[in-house]
Amino acid sequence: MEAAVIRPTRRHTSRWSCSLSEKMAAVDIDVPVDTEAQIRTPEDLERQAEGYKEQGNVFYSQKDYSEAFNYYTKAIDASPKNASYYGNRAATLMMLCRFREALEDSQQAVRLDDCFMKGHLREGKCHLSLGNAMAASRCFQKVLELEPSNREAQQENKNAVALLEFERMADFGFEKRDFRKVVFCMDRALGVASACHRFKILKAECLALLGRYPEAQSVASDILRMDSTNADALYVRGLCLYYEDCIDKAVQFFVQALRMAPDHEKARLACRNAKALKAKKDEGNQAFKNNNYEAAYQLYTEALTIDPNNIKTNAKLYCNRATAGAKLNKVNQAIEDCTSAIKLDDTYIKAYLRRAQCYMNTEQYEEAVRDYEKVYQTEKTSDHKHLLKTAQLELKKSKRKDYYKVLGVGKNATDDEIKKAYRKRALMHHPDRHSAATPEVQKEEEKKFKEVGEAFTVLSDPKKKVRYDNGHDLDDDGCFDGRDFDANNIFRAFFGGGGGGGFSFDSSPDNGPGNFFFQFG
Repeated sequence: MEAAVIRPTRRHTSRWSCSLSEKMAAVDIDVPVDTEAQIRTPEDLERQAEGYKEQGNVFYSQKDYSEAFNYYTKAIDASPKNASYYGNRAATLMMLCRFREALEDSQQAVRLDDCFMKGHLREGKCHLSLGNAMAASRCFQKVLELEPSNREAQQENKNAVALLEFERMADFGFEKRDFRKVVFCMDRALGVASACHRFKILKAECLALLGRYPEAQSVASDILRMDSTNADALYVRGLCLYYEDCIDKAVQFFVQALRMAPDHEKARLACRNAKALKAKKDEGNQAFKNNNYEAAYQLYTEALTIDPNNIKTNAKLYCNRATAGAKLNKVNQAIEDCTSAIKLDDTYIKAYLRRAQCYMNTEQYEEAVRDYEKVYQTEKTSDHKHLLKTAQLELKKSKRKDYYKVLGVGKNATDDEIKKAYRKRALMHHPDRHSAATPEVQKEEEKKFKEVGEAFTVLSDPKKKVRYDNGHDLDDDGCFDGRDFDANNIFRAFFGGGGGGGFSFDSSPDNGPGNFFFQFG
């Protein structure tokens, strides 16, 4: 029976079901006939598919790979059982660096035609670019079975073998914590497997562990631009922030990575360490603010054991512990902690300043000057310049005779304390008291007696004392001439001796140093 034909321009309405308004709104509609939908023979479709393929080839030769992709896709839609169309589209996708899609097309091509040599070759290249050397090698072996003299397959197979060796070396290097070697191997591997995210992530992780954070961030960010849910890349971003002491932001990335991949063990461990490190450091800071320096010292010590790889945070922890140690008069330990902080981060100005202050407190002025010079070279501020000048002055003063030390008094001693000290030391070292000693002892005591007189002459004179305290060279200033100095004259003047009057010491065994009797004649 011939089927009834409904003309495209004809309307059918129901008198009984249509309202008046519907009748008023009704219009004539011309329905176009879809010529593409007409039934075609397989031969027609093949011809059309070949036409699309030829157009795709033209665009491919012109390096317009996007248009080539579109026409190869049309060819596949017209003839989905043709292996060469999938092969061509795979080649185009490879040029667009869409290797995963290219791999699917290559695999479909060889499923349709297992003897399609180019299909196997492209599949192997896709596997190689994606970092699957074993699968790539199997594909190249298949090509060589079909065409033993295929030089391209021979070379690509060598590349696959080399890639496996780079992977092996990188795994060994990571196990030995030789991160530079891993980066070297991954650079070579990525020269072959340019689209392998796994290699890029391993390289980025090692760059982070080497402290090369901007490079690591760049690699991870490139991956996240292509795949924002990549848990490994999120982990590396977090790792960089963690090692740069941005712990709160780092935790956010670790949590996001775990949301994408709940079994991501590295992200879980890093997240746990980050939270523990921040908590312990904050506890230590709070204890220090509360003037509980012992507790702060202990908390910083515990924090340092959490993650030895976190260089920047550990440098701060060492410096914080040095500050607490200085408050506890553990000056030598504080210096060691500052040195440890500087070894971890040689740009850490605060550690240099803390160590320099400890050197000043222990009168190690040369070391203090060296640290302050380093600080001033890095940050030329007026405060740093003042600290350097002060240390240089103290160094200059330290190279002179320390008259305070000669008298055995502090630098803030009063006039009475200086006089008492002179009285005691002058009597202790007076040559007459040691007249029965050996020539060597006599010479040494005479030297000390003279130094005591020099010290008293300077420190008992307000003007000389001020100039001495300010680091001036008294000999150059003409305030004091050690060559014409006579300690005996100072002694006589101090003890009230007249002109030419002699004095004697009773050096009997009953009298110890400082407890002797003297008498002017």
